[in-house]
Order: sequence, then structure tokens, then C-alpha cells
Amino acid sequence: MPADDFKETVKQQADIVRIIGDYIKLKKAGAQNYSGLCPFHGEKTASFSVHATRQFYHCFGCGVSGDVFSFVQKIENITFPESVRLVAQKLGIPLPKAAYSSPTEAKEAKLRAQLLDVQARAAAFFQECLQRPEGARAREYLTGRGLNAETIALFQIGYAPDSGFLLRDRLQGEFSEEVLRESGLFSWKQEDSRQPSALSRQPTQSTGNSDNVEGAPSSSVRSLDGQASPEQSRRGGDFDSTPEPEAAGRKPSSAIYSKFRNRVMFPIANDAGKIIAFTGRTLATDDKAGPKYLNSPETGIYSKGRVLFNLDHAKEAIRKLDYAILVEGQMDCISVYAAGFHNVIASSGTAFTEMQAKLLARFSKNAVVNFDPDTAGAKATERTLGLLVEEEFKIQVLTLEPGFDPDLYIRRKGKDAYAAALKNSQKYFDYLIERARVQFPARNADAKVKAVNYLLPHIQRVPSRIVRDSLAGEIAQKLGIDSAVLRQELRHVAGSRSTSALRAPAEAQVTDAEQILIRALASARQMRPGAERVSARDGARDFTKEEEFDPARQAQFAFQSEGLHRGLATESLVEALLNAEPEVADVMEVPQLESDRRLLASILLKEEEDLTPELLERAVRALRKIHLKREMARLLRELQSDQGRDPIQRNQLLRELERIKRALMDPGLVAESGDAA
Repeated sequence: MPADDFKETVKQQADIVRIIGDYIKLKKAGAQNYSGLCPFHGEKTASFSVHATRQFYHCFGCGVSGDVFSFVQKIENITFPESVRLVAQKLGIPLPKAAYSSPTEAKEAKLRAQLLDVQARAAAFFQECLQRPEGARAREYLTGRGLNAETIALFQIGYAPDSGFLLRDRLQGEFSEEVLRESGLFSWKQEDSRQPSALSRQPTQSTGNSDNVEGAPSSSVRSLDGQASPEQSRRGGDFDSTPEPEAAGRKPSSAIYSKFRNRVMFPIANDAGKIIAFTGRTLATDDKAGPKYLNSPETGIYSKGRVLFNLDHAKEAIRKLDYAILVEGQMDCISVYAAGFHNVIASSGTAFTEMQAKLLARFSKNAVVNFDPDTAGAKATERTLGLLVEEEFKIQVLTLEPGFDPDLYIRRKGKDAYAAALKNSQKYFDYLIERARVQFPARNADAKVKAVNYLLPHIQRVPSRIVRDSLAGEIAQKLGIDSAVLRQELRHVAGSRSTSALRAPAEAQVTDAEQILIRALASARQMRPGAERVSARDGARDFTKEEEFDPARQAQFAFQSEGLHRGLATESLVEALLNAEPEVADVMEVPQLESDRRLLASILLKEEEDLTPELLERAVRALRKIHLKREMARLLRELQSDQGRDPIQRNQLLRELERIKRALMDPGLVAESGDAA
């Protein structure tokens, strides 16, 4: 099937509301409209609209608009062909062979696909190693953390062997060295052109320094990823204990070796369930073990600040329950999930970020934050609360007993105790007020000032002025402060409160008649499964014939024969719709000017009445009246500006003025005279 045909097939079967609804929360906002918070810019009030029938979206805040493919392309940061394929996959439509618009686009798409493939192959390798004798220590660790075989399989947990080369050897026959380097799974030393290739796998003689293991100096390795060198990693390991000869015919590669060694491996997946990175938990206990947790670096498919661990498993439960449990670590997340709380997620390898808050907001605006109760955990909770508050989440805070993280709490006290604690979680400002009282326990004025100064930045983040005022009263009562004084201080702070919301410029003032006829013109390119495109044909509808009413053709005739759009704010938009090529299927692709696209979206998203012959006739008459009034104003200006005009010319102007006055009494006369255009 040709690419264009496949695209149209997918587009006709795609429900844009459902597809976009997988990414952001949409609410019904009219007969055919849905609205939500725009995922492409920060905003507090919904300005993002989706039209169910016409299958397009538009944001009145930042101006972006398009169809289902452009949305997926933009939000997933992929190419257009990839977006078509992704939508097809969501719909279960078999995929044809991919086609790309340029070699660069094809190369980038191929690299991303290979990077995903590498991560999947690596995950399978790590799972295989976990079941081998060498994975016994890793299995003991996981059993000790209360994980059974079912949970280990669900999260695809594995073991990275204590070797620098086994994973590389497994993958290098299938992937180029460039792909392996880009994968984030490997480290390498800077090559010295005087030395033989490290992958020659020939033992080198010691020169009295650390460059005695396949060309990889241990000092260089430690500086790259904080772990021991391949030689140090091999000590006591059952894998790769002696160098192997280079496979016959294999082209030598540079000195790349596994970044993750002797670690329990936790795959990180995107919300579609594709593995994009890993976290490795060390099993070593000596001073050469490296960091306790080692994360994949950012790659072409992994940006740690944009990923929520376990969202692929949790998103349906989050939607169903309409709230998420947010924990810090991956083990906490896995333990809570295994205990039956399937709406749990965790930040991944980073402090909670604004992009993660926006990602979570696609599925629910309610969250219970359950971070560790220690000092670092409390500070992380406050930072996270601030980001969630700015995204207008409704937040509860679950604080467990000192010394307990969610994983340990469930293992020691059981899932019922955790469920009870979850039920008794605090409102987020109750939590912050309690924190202020603990940090500044004295009841004197100085302590109260410090407590208020601690709380004010958090109040400042609350978008709603009404909510801020209510919080001020609550804080004043609990801290024993005069509420009027606190409100005055709050008003001072709120006055300087910054906002990132983008305001849409005022749309052009457009009459109802213009909107109706523009809707009619746009109907020629309305996407309807199985519907034929309506071609532009001149000529009014013949009401004596039994034919289907065509609003597009009637609007085209009115504009083309009478020029009713001349001089209106919508003139350029109407011209674009009149002159559009028939093969342009998406009406939002027609306008060349951004202002016209914005205007068209505004008109189409507000359509409420069905297009009937009577509605279009009333709209045409209304525009004729506007046209006549403009013409009359022009004639009056001419008559007033040139009193000395030739009497014959002046009489002609007066007769024309009288004709227009009569026509205004009955706009239908204009259609017969044909003089108004």
C-alpha cells in the first residue's frame, strides 16, 4: 500500500480524542469538543481543544494545531512516518514498510529503533544471567527483598555479570559499534593509535602501569563510570576469566566494555512499555564497587527527567482510581506494586521534575506522595510538592514511621498496614504546616516569622487566589497568627508571583455569518470515514433537483460570485479555503498564515448548529447587509469629501446610495441585481 494511502487509512480509523486522551486528560466541552491542559506549554487554565468530528486539535495558548499524527509526532518527539506507524500500532493496523522523507530522517528513525532493540536484547541477556549459577547472589538479594519469581518476571529484573565483555560479545554481531556506544550500556577508553585494537583479544604484556587489560586502564575506567576496571571486575568471576581469541573474520573494534557489572538490573520502560534504560544495584561490598545505584546515561531514547518508572504498568490503574502513589526508589515502587497497589510510580534516576509532573497529569491530577521520612526525603517531598502544586494537583502526603521506607514498611508490617497508612495520608499543606511547627517549635514572634517565611514560597506556587486566601486563614489559625497580617503578607508575595501561562492574543472579531460560511467552506475537507471529498464547484444549489445539500458548494458560490468576504477580517482565510487544492484532506493544513490557522480553529471548535440550507441563506443575507453598509459608508464619504463634484457624477452617487438604502430593506434584492460585488 502506498504511504499516502496507508496514512489516510490510519487517519480515518483513528479517534483523535482517544489517542490524545492517552496523553492528557480531556473533558467534554461541547457537542463535539473536548478540552484539557496543553502538553506543549505550561498553563494553569485549559486552552487546548480537540474536535471529535473534524479530528484536529488546537491550543489557544501557544497556537499549536494539527491532526492526530502531528500531535503524536510532537509529544513523542519522533518523525512524521514514525507517528503514523505508532498510531497504526495503537489501532492494531498492520504496518507497511516504512518510508521517510529524507536520508537523515531515515537514519535517525533507524538509530532509535536499534537503540530500543539493543535495550530489549540487553534485558533478555540480564534475565538469562540471573538464572545462571553466576546469578545466585543476585537471586538471594531479590528474595531477601521479598520479590517472588512472578514479580521478577513482570519487571524483567536481571543480573549483569562480573565481566566487561560478555554483553558486548553478545551484541556486537548484531549491532554496529556506533549503536553500542549510543546505547548507554558501555564505557570505553580513548584509543591510542599506537596501540593495537583492544578487541584483538590478544593478551598484552604488563608495562608496569595499569594498561595491562585489553588496553583499558583502570584509572580511565573509574573516571568514566565509577566502577572497577574490566580486569578488576573479573577477579573471582566465573565469566570470561581468560582472554578469548578474536572470532575468525570479525573486524576488530575499539575498547568498549560493559558499564554495568556485578549488578542487579532494573529495566526502565517508557509509558508504552518499551525498555529505554537501566538502573543497576551493585552487589559488591568492597571499596571498588562504585556507586550503589548506577543509572544509564541519557541517550537518543532516554531522558531521565521525562520518564516515570512503572508508568507503563500503572497508568490504567491511575486512570481507574484517579490518583497515583509517588515513591522515590525503584525497589519501593516494585514492592508497593507487588503488594497490590498498582497505581504506584517513581521518579527515575533524578529528582522529580516539571516534565514528570506534566507526564503524570495526563493520567490523573491527584497524587499521594510517599517519600522517605528522613531529612533528605522530606526535602525531596517539598520540592516535589512544589512542582505538583504548580500543575494544580490535589496532593496528599503519606509519612511513614521513622526508619521505614515503603519497601521495608510493607515487608515488616504488611500490605494492610500500608493501606491504612495510605488512607490516613495528610493534605499537603497540613503536612507543610506540621513541618514548620517541628522546625520552629517556639511560640514566640521570631519562630512564627520563620515558620511563615518557610510556608510562603509554597503558598506562592498555588495558582488559585481563592485557594491561597483560604490557606492563609488556615495557617494563621494553626500558627496563632493574626489572619489579617498574614493575608497582607501573602498579598505582597502573591503580587510578585510569576506565571508561565501563555496568553493567546485576541482573536479577530468575526461575525456569526462569517463563522457559519467558513464552517461550510471547511466542510469540503471534513474527515469522515468512507466519505468522498467534496470538490469545489461554482453555481448555486438548484432546489428544484433532488440532490444532497452541499454546504461547501453553496458557500463557495456566495463568496466567489458576490465577493462578500472582500474587506473583512476573514478575507485571507476565505481566499485560502476557496483556492485550496482538492487533494488537501486536512482543513487545518489549508491556511498559510498562523493567524488564519488560529482563527479557523477558533471557528471550528465553537460550532454548535448543524449546517442547513436555511442557516446558510441567513448567513449570506447577513453578509450582504454588511457589504451594503460598507458600500453606503464609502458613498457618503465621497459625497461629503467633494462638494464641487460634477453634478452628473454626484447624481450617480446619489442614485447608487438610494439603491443601497432600498436593498437594505430587503437584502434578497442584491442577489437579483448582482451589483453588490
